[in-house]
Formats: sequence, structure tokens, C-alpha cells
Amino acid sequence: MQKDTKNWFTSWFDTDFYHILYKDRDEQEAKFFMDNLTQYLNLPEDARILDLPCGRGRHSVYLNELGYNVVGADLSANSIAFARKFENENLKFTQFDMRTVYGDKFDAVFNLFTSIGYFENEEDNARTIHAFCQSLNETGFAVIDFMNVGYIENSLIPEEAKTIEGITFHINRHLSNNYVTKDIRFSHQGKEYHFTERVKALKLQDFEAYIEAAGGYLLDIFGDYKLGKFHPETSERLILIFK
Repeated sequence: MQKDTKNWFTSWFDTDFYHILYKDRDEQEAKFFMDNLTQYLNLPEDARILDLPCGRGRHSVYLNELGYNVVGADLSANSIAFARKFENENLKFTQFDMRTVYGDKFDAVFNLFTSIGYFENEEDNARTIHAFCQSLNETGFAVIDFMNVGYIENSLIPEEAKTIEGITFHINRHLSNNYVTKDIRFSHQGKEYHFTERVKALKLQDFEAYIEAAGGYLLDIFGDYKLGKFHPETSERLILIFK
């Protein structure tokens, strides 16, 4: 049973169960967001994009289909092994920890689908933002797509059960101690499993502080994948564009 909540992401993201639970993520919505985002940023046709963390590469693959030169990076060895089957001359995948500077420069760094705030140590969040800024070239943009905590506070579903591929996932959610926590329990082939997702309830002012400390500056804020206006209480997403 998985009980380590301090570094929960190192084990949960590396399992097949994680990908089963989230297999129904809306691919069309993801492509719609990438279309809107790349058009807004007005990236050059041969732009280099770092997708970090990339998971199994769904955003990376589509960005490459749009014509961009993409590097997908993720801490999960299993996710990277899966993604590498999509590699080509302009699409590469590598195992990497986003808390460290990549060591190359990009036209854009994308951090998508609430992929920050996992860390127990507050300094790791700041270190990650700093690494994003350091990985940009002189005209590059960083993008963070995060949950909007104000919306979560008003719409959190405390309990639900989802049956996917014959596995019934029992999910409990709560917001406490400035973290959004999701407990996931299920059984498979006679074995009981328990995983915990724990994400810092970061708000706009937290990101503003991180970006300023990293020597960057915030350019724009959006509240959905249509790049609509951000409303602190009702927007489903908090999307930040910075340099």
C-alpha cells in the first residue's frame, strides 16, 4: 500500500493505475487549449518548446504535430518509456526533475494540467519557477496551467466512485492546511491499494511572489482554455503567462 504522502508523485504517477484512472481526459480540449495558447504566444514556426512535466506526452505529441520542436520531460521513468515510442527528429523525451534547470534554452516552457505544487518543501515550488525562467531564451514565454483554488473551494466533490477497466476507484477529496488532498483507494487482483494526491493550494498571489523572486514578470492571466478572463471565484483554471 502506498502511504508516502511526502513524495507521493514519485510512485503514483509511475503506476499504470494512475493512467487508467485519468484515461478519459478530454483530448479535444487539450488540443483546443494548445491551439489557442500557441496562437496567442505567436511562437515562430520552428519554436523549441519544453513540456515539463509531460506525463506520457499527449501535449508534446500534439505540439509536435503543429510543427514545433518539442522536448517532453518527466520524473516518471515509466511515462517517459511510454512516450518515447512517439519520438522523431523534432520530438524527444527525457527523464528529468523540474526543480532543476534544464540546461538549454527554449522559446516556451509549458507546465500544464496542475503539475506544480506537489512538493512538501515550499522552496521547491520557488525553485521550479526559477528553473522555468532560466530555461527561456531572450524572447521566450513560460506558461503555468493550474487549478483555480477559489473555484475548488466552491465546487469540491468530497466523495465519488469511478469504475474504469473493471477497477472501482473510491475517491475522497478535502481542502485543509492549504493543500488539496485526494485519497484514492481500490482493489485489483485481490490486493488493496491506497494512493494520495496532495497539491499545494497555490493562489495568484503565491505565483506572483514566485515569479518575482525568480526575476521574471507576469504578462497575462487567463481563467479557462478559451483564454477567457480570470475570475478568482468562478474560473475553472488559473493560467499564467510570464517571462
